[in-house]
Amino acid sequence: MSYKFALSVTLVIGLLVAIGALALSTVTTMRDATNELDERRLVNAVSAAMSSVKKRLAGTVRDNAVWDDAYEAVRSGDPVAWIEDNWGAVSADYPLYDGVIVLGPDGAQIAAYRKGQPIDAVALFGPGIVKRSLVASRLENIRTVFDLYQIDGSIVVTATLGIRPVNDPDLDTAHTTLTFFKTLTPGFVGAIAEEFQINALRIQASPDPGQSWRLITNFEGEPLGYFVWPKTDPGTAVYNTALPTLIALGGLLLALILIVISAFRFELKKESDLAVKAIHDATHDHLTGLYNRAGMIAAIDRAPAGSIFHLIDLDGFKGVNDVWGHATGDRLLRAIAETLTKTTSEAFAIGRFGGDEFALLHAGERDPSHIGNTIVHVLAQPFLIDGHHVEIGASIGYAGVVDGHDALETVHRADLALYCAKDAGRGQVQSYTAELDAQRKSLFALEEKLRTAIDSDEIHVVFQPLVCTRSGRTKGVEALARWSPATGPVSPCVFIPLAEKAGLIERLSMNVLEAALISLAVFPELDLSVNISPVQLANPRFALEIEKVLEKHSFSASRLILEVTEGALISHPERACRSMTALRAKGVRFAMDDFGSGHASIGTLRQFAFDKVKIDRSLIASDEHAVVRATIDLANALGIPVTAEGIETAEQAAFARGAGCELLQGYLLGRPMAFPALVEHLTGATDEVRSA
Repeated sequence: MSYKFALSVTLVIGLLVAIGALALSTVTTMRDATNELDERRLVNAVSAAMSSVKKRLAGTVRDNAVWDDAYEAVRSGDPVAWIEDNWGAVSADYPLYDGVIVLGPDGAQIAAYRKGQPIDAVALFGPGIVKRSLVASRLENIRTVFDLYQIDGSIVVTATLGIRPVNDPDLDTAHTTLTFFKTLTPGFVGAIAEEFQINALRIQASPDPGQSWRLITNFEGEPLGYFVWPKTDPGTAVYNTALPTLIALGGLLLALILIVISAFRFELKKESDLAVKAIHDATHDHLTGLYNRAGMIAAIDRAPAGSIFHLIDLDGFKGVNDVWGHATGDRLLRAIAETLTKTTSEAFAIGRFGGDEFALLHAGERDPSHIGNTIVHVLAQPFLIDGHHVEIGASIGYAGVVDGHDALETVHRADLALYCAKDAGRGQVQSYTAELDAQRKSLFALEEKLRTAIDSDEIHVVFQPLVCTRSGRTKGVEALARWSPATGPVSPCVFIPLAEKAGLIERLSMNVLEAALISLAVFPELDLSVNISPVQLANPRFALEIEKVLEKHSFSASRLILEVTEGALISHPERACRSMTALRAKGVRFAMDDFGSGHASIGTLRQFAFDKVKIDRSLIASDEHAVVRATIDLANALGIPVTAEGIETAEQAAFARGAGCELLQGYLLGRPMAFPALVEHLTGATDEVRSA
């Protein structure tokens, strides 16, 4: 219990800590994301500011270079005076540029000024200014060439464009070029910083720690300096503002953890009190107070060497519930539990295994068969319950506890012995033997062989004729499954129940049906009868599966007759009725098979509206002709045609025909045969019925 408590507390505290850590991680992530987002915004703003400087300078160059007067002036004999008047002198205090450079098509300087004073452009800017000028002079379209330079510790932006007339801007010749340049002075940088909302933007040779920056390079990619500005970190500012609140929330979380621990301590005692009861309830039957199945399994695991496990099944208990009610049945179970406790005092574990099954364990010092017979004798005595003398019985199977205390195997062995005892009749005691295990393994091996046979289509179909008593002609056939492995044929009485038990019957039956549909496609005048199992009829998808296979093989539903046993109707009458109604609506007919051998009544025939009934072969073979006639008269009175099974002699055929049967089936009319033999039979059949 303390372990469970510690684990629970640890899990809850771990969850709360995880919640706190997740909340803190979320806040710090938001802080860092906000800082990063603001940093990216400012970098983009600096880039936009630089682009704005270039755009303004490009506009100024374009306005002055694409100008008829400028074009004529630089082509005249003395352009310097004109350049000085229009551009050089203006550069002294013009806000849009600080200087002008005019170079000829060959890159030679014509004139250059900086703040109104003549300069040597190459000496000041280096040969790069000539290279950029030559590029601009040969551009066919009006395109401005930009570059950046470092002059006197300052960054200078240049914009160069070929001088050309307005009306012919694409002259395919080398042009004299005009270059305007602007120095990024602190004042100028401050102005664009204010315009683009960049706090304290400036240019430095290298950034200082804690500053944000953007590298400035020339056209060749050479670094010239850095735009720098102080980090704003708005996310950090918000985080610092919210930090006291976060600390307070952390304190509340810690208080919550302490409250949780206190609550668990409060519940610990209650949990401890409930634990014993929970263990008891988990291992004991609430009705009798004995061990339940789980408790008995645990007892087998603890049993000493040589212990014997008895499995006791009550005979006739269902009848007690049906006649006297479940309340009386429950009182009887409690009385049986008390009787077992008193009778088998040497047993160290007694339990109710479920339903009407009980179990007990004893050390094996006494003869187990004697103990079993004693129990059978005691339980055969009448019990006085609610003033009623209730009589039941018991069958018992027992087995020694398996070495290694394999409880489930021990139970299974006792269960095998119990089945054997019940097969032998009521009130029997049977011990487990190796032969029972061998039978189990043999049955399992046969089941696996059957599964393989179905998967590989080794189950083949034979057909037995159904002959009309009036015409003597074969009106239909019944499709039957046959299995003949290499080890020899296996009777349908063996493999059909085995298929039902192993959950293979639906696949087997559908395989038989489909094979029969394919074979009988060449005989459209014949009806096809096929047996179906209770498992199939209870399947909600059964009707749909039949419809699909009929449609797949274009087989008329009116030719198909499904034979149903009484057991299929008793197991799940509602499901059976739904399936039969759905298929009958499509034209499929139904026959009550083995009529007269069970408890089927007029009500059953009416409720399920059978189209045919088949008289069981046991009635035909008996000498009780009056009973057979009454059975046939009953069916005929309800308007249901009758088929007689098991016709093996001419006398039986004559009797069945005279009693009013419509169809006959049996060895006299034709044994179950493979399809080629059926074809031969149909083409050369003799009039067996009429000759009878």
